[in-house]
Amino acid sequence: MISKRKFSAISAGAVFAASAAVGLASFSAHAGNSPESSQFLVSLTVQKDCTIIAGNALNFGTATSSYITTAINGTTTFSVTCTNTTPYHLSLDKGSTTSSTILSRLLLGGATSATVPYQLYTDSSYGTIWGDGTNGSTVAGTGTGQAQVITVNGQALSTGSMPAPDTYTSTETVTVTF
Repeated sequence: MISKRKFSAISAGAVFAASAAVGLASFSAHAGNSPESSQFLVSLTVQKDCTIIAGNALNFGTATSSYITTAINGTTTFSVTCTNTTPYHLSLDKGSTTSSTILSRLLLGGATSATVPYQLYTDSSYGTIWGDGTNGSTVAGTGTGQAQVITVNGQALSTGSMPAPDTYTSTETVTVTF
């Protein structure tokens, strides 16, 4: 019987050792070659986009008696930033004075409600009226990804008579279509 006990004890130890060896062999078989590589995609979608940053007011200054016969010129700038290679068009509305049109823009007096005509142009020779795409011209460009400075040329048009003392204003809206 003693030998039987020894046999049982050895048999249990042998079974444990055999089980452990099989587990190690199984793990080693799935380890593969080192190193292993895989790939994944990295992407970015760039959308067409434009932003406008308005500049300073176009201020014609203070009119003197010479305004009766001579237009007063002025300029301002704003910037447009569009994604690289994005074509765009810039348009200006008629202004905020109710009776204005693209071809006949008006500044409105704050106290007198009188008006003074003015016009906005795409060129420094004051030959091409800057419009809304229906009347007048628009300014076309292509984005570079950097801010592009755009000049607005304006004239307070002579009226043949001196307007009443007042501050005359209008608010223009610039629109970029891309």
